[in-house]
Amino acid sequence: QALGVTQQLPLDDRHIYTEDYLLKKITVLLGGRVSEELVFNKVSSGAQDDLKKATQIAKKMVCNWGMSKKLGPITLGRSEEHIFLGKEIFQIKDFSEETARIIDEEIKNIILSCYEKAKTILTQYLHRLHKIAQTLLEEETIDADRFKLILEGN
Repeated sequence: QALGVTQQLPLDDRHIYTEDYLLKKITVLLGGRVSEELVFNKVSSGAQDDLKKATQIAKKMVCNWGMSKKLGPITLGRSEEHIFLGKEIFQIKDFSEETARIIDEEIKNIILSCYEKAKTILTQYLHRLHKIAQTLLEEETIDADRFKLILEGN
């Protein structure tokens, strides 16, 4: 059971993604982990799903959408369906160990950059984070309109 849950539209509900949109999406996904660190000075397993989603997006940015400065506008890895596994899609590695190392480095750099961005934003607005937490303790849920009012300082 999750202690705090946010819902966002899945990436599949859109057709074209800008690099800026994807970086913002990752930054938002990392907000829960950053909040734990800022408020409690420790982290928990609570952000597991958000970390997984953020990493998946970063991997797609690097391997599928050519959004890596070091690797350039290329697609890496072939996706194939395996009919004996219920059409499970798996990646076939068609690149060198050096390229694999660069892929890992680029994914990590995207995640760490977005993590620092989330930390900067949440540090700046920590008082509003506390207000949101207090409101959630009192009301249990916050709809989008109420959330925006709190963020605006009302």
